[in-house]
Amino acid sequence: MTSYVLVHGAWHGGWCWDRVAPLLRGAGHEVHAPTLTGLSERAHLLSPQVGLDTHTEDVVRLLDVLDLRDVVLVGHSYAGQIVTAVADRRPERIARRVHLDAFVGDDGEAARDLLPETVAHHWAESATEAGFGWLVPVRKLSVLGVTAASDVDWLTPKLTPHPWKTYTDALDLTGAVDAVPAAFVECVSWMRVFRAQAERARERGWPVHELDTGHEAMVTAPEALAEVLLEISGAPVTRTPPSGSR
Repeated sequence: MTSYVLVHGAWHGGWCWDRVAPLLRGAGHEVHAPTLTGLSERAHLLSPQVGLDTHTEDVVRLLDVLDLRDVVLVGHSYAGQIVTAVADRRPERIARRVHLDAFVGDDGEAARDLLPETVAHHWAESATEAGFGWLVPVRKLSVLGVTAASDVDWLTPKLTPHPWKTYTDALDLTGAVDAVPAAFVECVSWMRVFRAQAERARERGWPVHELDTGHEAMVTAPEALAEVLLEISGAPVTRTPPSGSR
């Protein structure tokens, strides 16, 4: 049995993996999908002080308290920064990290530094003009490649503004993360904001997989994503009925 820890990106919560988690559990594996501090159902904990270190600590504590080992740590989008930081702090607990259309940051780099300049400018402007200087408002789902009405209706009520500090905080790495194997999954049927990150992964010799879907692969292509995650991890497939719990 493999333990998967699935970390969501900006605006979301752990519930966004609800279409993927049962497929991984049905293949005989353990799945955890935490919601990060200040987001979605934990939005009551949001403050200007919530930053990258807060979210890193969320995941580190999950690993420590549950004594999780040989973990496949998956980070979507912004959470690429989180899985890098977590793997640097707890390399002995991580078997593999997977960057799902996500940032691939180095020591001293912030997520903002890794965005295309036009996107970074738009996010900073949005935070200043509509987010009180410290929040990034939820983007239109169509921009992220989500167009089906049922998907939009499922996502929209649950999404909340995201703390801008998480995008301006730089990674502070010891180098331990370099010993943790990594893979990249790029979603290629949208504006491909993370194309440069996929190229960075290739340059580092990471396996890079492509999914023919938009940025929100866990919503729009859960079966294909689950298959890729199982392939990347090399996890054995033992078909059992999914429990349906998260």
